Amino acid sequence: MDPNRYDVNLSILFTELDVLERPAAAKAAGFDKVEFWWPFPVAVPSDRDVDRFVRAITDAGVSLVGLNFFAGDMPAGDRGVLSDPDRAGEFADNVDVVVGIGERLGCRAFNALYGNRTDGVDPAAQDQVATESLIRAATAVSRIDGVVLIEPVSGMPAYPLKTAADALAVIDRVHAEGGVDNLRLLFDIYHLVVNGDDPDAVLDRHAGAIGHVQIADAPGRNEPGTGEIDFERYFDKLDAAGYAGNIGLEYKPSGASADSFHWIKR
Repeated sequence: MDPNRYDVNLSILFTELDVLERPAAAKAAGFDKVEFWWPFPVAVPSDRDVDRFVRAITDAGVSLVGLNFFAGDMPAGDRGVLSDPDRAGEFADNVDVVVGIGERLGCRAFNALYGNRTDGVDPAAQDQVATESLIRAATAVSRIDGVVLIEPVSGMPAYPLKTAADALAVIDRVHAEGGVDNLRLLFDIYHLVVNGDDPDAVLDRHAGAIGHVQIADAPGRNEPGTGEIDFERYFDKLDAAGYAGNIGLEYKPSGASADSFHWIKR
């Protein structure tokens, strides 16, 4: 795998630094591309805070290649708000902010975490709200030739998308109901392996649906080489399938962030 295709997720790496200091740290570590979960505590931050974030990226001389939509309070267990009837309005308000940042920084890949199932709410009702939210997001990012990413996630029993098939079913439903065709699978090898999915089968059958790739080793979610995943095999299969996009490093470093990249040279 060409090392230039790796980007650093700065919401999980270099967290010992302030958010605005992390892009420069990634550049100093040899990376030209970065991605973030939503870097603000609210769906609609102030213009000043957005400007400071954009300036941190540009001043560091790195490119933003991936950004999450607002997903609620992630440390508290939220994994998206777009399917929650009581919170989908926050997602709707967030969409234009995300598109604005993407337009300014050239980012075109936007991860829309689906949201946990909510007690007392009919799952079918949540799915309908999610469909409407995702149609709105896909339509908005299409203005800048962007794609909305749908991600299976591990570690959260209430999160309903656990396999690639789950995510692809959402993509198909949104396409059928909204006519939008710019939703793609976020192929996170760690989450799929932990959830017992078969990444090889996904690559064999659905490689064309992949819009972005993220990696961490399993068990542990640390850097490659600390667990049991054969990344070389998956990278070879991605190349053979024609995937030419970025590979997001979304792992928890087992030590200092800057010391967690030796596996790339190997």
